Amino acid sequence: MQAFSRLYAQLDGQTASRAKLAALQAYFSTAEPRDAAWAAYFLAGGKPRQTVPTARLRALACRLAGLPDWLFEACYQAVGDLAETLAHILPPPLRQDDTPLADWVEQRLLPLRGAAPELQDAALQAAFESLPAEGRFLLVKLIGGGFRVGVGRQTVIRALAALAGLPDTLVAQRMMGYTEAGARIDAARYLALIAPPEAGAPAGGQPYPFFLAHPLEAGGPVEPEALAERLGPCTDWLAEWKADGIRAQLVCRPATEPGGPAVWLWSRGEELVSERFPEVLAAARALPPGTVLDGELLVWPGAPEAAPASFAVLQTRLNRKTLPRKLLAEAPVRFWAYDLLESEGVDRRAEPQHQRRARLQALLGPGGPAAGAFPVSPQLVAADWPALARQRAEARALGFEGLMLKHAATPYGVGRRKPGEGQGGWWKWKLEPYRVDAVLIHAQRGHGRRASLYTDYGFAVWNRPPRDAQEVAEVCAAIAERRPPPPRTPPAPGEPEPLQLLSFAKAYSGLSDAEILRVDREIRRHTVEKFGPVRSVVPTLVVELGFEGLAPSARHRSGIALRFPRMLRLREDKPLAEADTLAQLQALLPGGAKPGPAGR
Repeated sequence: MQAFSRLYAQLDGQTASRAKLAALQAYFSTAEPRDAAWAAYFLAGGKPRQTVPTARLRALACRLAGLPDWLFEACYQAVGDLAETLAHILPPPLRQDDTPLADWVEQRLLPLRGAAPELQDAALQAAFESLPAEGRFLLVKLIGGGFRVGVGRQTVIRALAALAGLPDTLVAQRMMGYTEAGARIDAARYLALIAPPEAGAPAGGQPYPFFLAHPLEAGGPVEPEALAERLGPCTDWLAEWKADGIRAQLVCRPATEPGGPAVWLWSRGEELVSERFPEVLAAARALPPGTVLDGELLVWPGAPEAAPASFAVLQTRLNRKTLPRKLLAEAPVRFWAYDLLESEGVDRRAEPQHQRRARLQALLGPGGPAAGAFPVSPQLVAADWPALARQRAEARALGFEGLMLKHAATPYGVGRRKPGEGQGGWWKWKLEPYRVDAVLIHAQRGHGRRASLYTDYGFAVWNRPPRDAQEVAEVCAAIAERRPPPPRTPPAPGEPEPLQLLSFAKAYSGLSDAEILRVDREIRRHTVEKFGPVRSVVPTLVVELGFEGLAPSARHRSGIALRFPRMLRLREDKPLAEADTLAQLQALLPGGAKPGPAGR
């Protein structure tokens, strides 16, 4: 535990990638395999479930430090991180504990979940009394399931690959499923990560690392005429619709028991989601053993030529312990296949894109051995980039986000590795985001290094267009005086409903450091009320938000929720009266969807 605590502190205090890689290699070169197994799990993104409630941690820390709750809360607000706050306020340790990391996790931390409160308190007090500040910080992170450090999964893979003298692509493949909930973490699993290479495809239900695309618009808007110089001829690329679903791999391998092939369904987050989509598993029984498909999980209630449903409909299927027949009928999920990674038990990833695509079509297309089992993502044909851009413009009306561009000669890679200009790869050419000018009405402090700044914001739109600046000033005065908004009841004939701001979105990314400081000063000057960490403010700022989509929602007063909202810019040129209205948002709802009950 002490060695892993020191590694965490090293990684957290470094910004240089080489220094982090060196620290990881030094740790793994000396760690016992049992400890290295858990270290790799945590550093690669594994998140054990919370073992002790946060309230109990706080109460115990206050008692041990002799602090009243209000003073602890003040410290927490200043620091912005629970683990760091506890590490600062607890008394110095009484002894030193050199228990290995694996024993800490398996014998002390995991048994805390579900234990009696008095046993939890006793175990935690003993732990706090035997660990220095950096060990306590790490312990609370592990207990709360909030372990994060500035190291990407790929950096851990590179460190293990260098240590074992293996290609990092092979280690990445072996690590697929390593952090899945319920996975066995032990010395044997770790040693398998760094073992000498073996021939053949992965065994059992292990998937392959996902190949990820780069955004074509990362440097700004893309002009179709410039793509010929940037990417080469349009005819060298395979173009497909970019769907808004859940990326997944469908793994079908020989069964270890009678009854047909064994099938697994993995999400891109390396979560085994087989039980959540029984209709996909049933269709997969038609696949020959030794087949792995890459594709997208989509709710598709209509015919194959119809548009898929929005991601909001797919969300009704997620995190459900039971799947009633009504839900399965209303939101049927299809696996939309667009790549073939393994066939006949042979790893096909090194083959060029056009060859894998031909194999996929031969498998699932008319006359194939699994014809009709799954729809295949159609290819778009265009003579040049402007012609393809015209097809892309139709994406949103068809239920898609834009286009995927895949060079015909590209092998299936690992992760998001950006190719050089004109060197192929995968690119996503998404449509321009929706935009809305919204009014900032709530704010909350950030975490960690941003704990002293208000960085997380809540936004609202007008329920109707304001008549003039005076009417807006009256609404702002009511907020400043803490007068509750009038109830949303039908107005008298000929009278407009009372002007109100309706909350509909939260966003915390997109502004520069200078803009955050500007907004922070504005929030501090205009705070009206405090609701725990949230501040209600008198409206003064209009912010342009970008978002990928929207859907009806009963959780917001507006009746609408946005998908992936982010701040694009401060609209200091725009007065509050010119912010957008609920009707403008409702007009963007796809397929004539109605707003949630709160918005009616």
